[in-house]
Amino acid sequence: MLNRTEEIIDGIYLVGGPNITAADDAAIYLIDFAGNLVMIDAGAGRRSAQIVRNIEMLGLNPANISHLILTHCHIDHIGSAPFFKERYGTKILIHELDAKAVETGDSLKTAANWYGTTFPPTKVDRKITGSDEIMKFGTEELHCLHTAGHTPGSIAVYLDRGGKRVLFGQDIHGPFNAQFGSDIEAWKKSMQALLLLDADILCEGHFGIYQPKNNVSAYIERYLEEYE
Repeated sequence: MLNRTEEIIDGIYLVGGPNITAADDAAIYLIDFAGNLVMIDAGAGRRSAQIVRNIEMLGLNPANISHLILTHCHIDHIGSAPFFKERYGTKILIHELDAKAVETGDSLKTAANWYGTTFPPTKVDRKITGSDEIMKFGTEELHCLHTAGHTPGSIAVYLDRGGKRVLFGQDIHGPFNAQFGSDIEAWKKSMQALLLLDADILCEGHFGIYQPKNNVSAYIERYLEEYE
């Protein structure tokens, strides 16, 4: 029995993931900016229709997903990106250092081979280049923070809403593999940057949602200690 979608804080939802859509999906999050929807990650690609249904059951229109932010290039995070791009014209964003793997459908860099599948070469609409790129939606700012380590172009996403800082920090735990271009020293610096954000809520990619802020920092610090 799959769990239901979850509203994490006003207008921020968990709409897919291991216990919601499919076991091989990383967590999929949706942010509602007054009807303009932004999705963070897209699962492994085998349950696109279920993601759509989950969004519709929240009373939201998937056609309003203007942007899909991919936190890195692995298949469990990017799989349904071609579906949303083709069906709804959703713009795909990813850091420039991970963009090539998406645009060429590289089965090693996307880890599609690990999942016994393939990823079709898919054009990226916007390549994030800076260390902290800001997207504005009305009066709100959505930050895309470069957090190299797991992959060269890994990013974390955060925003402030309702007096809380919400951090989407996918794959904080790794794994680290030469095939991915992983860099543990770069990852350690990235984790220190995440700790400095002092987030109230962590929306993680595989192991759930952590709050309040002492639980967020404890989660990150646990992995820093593990890889010391």
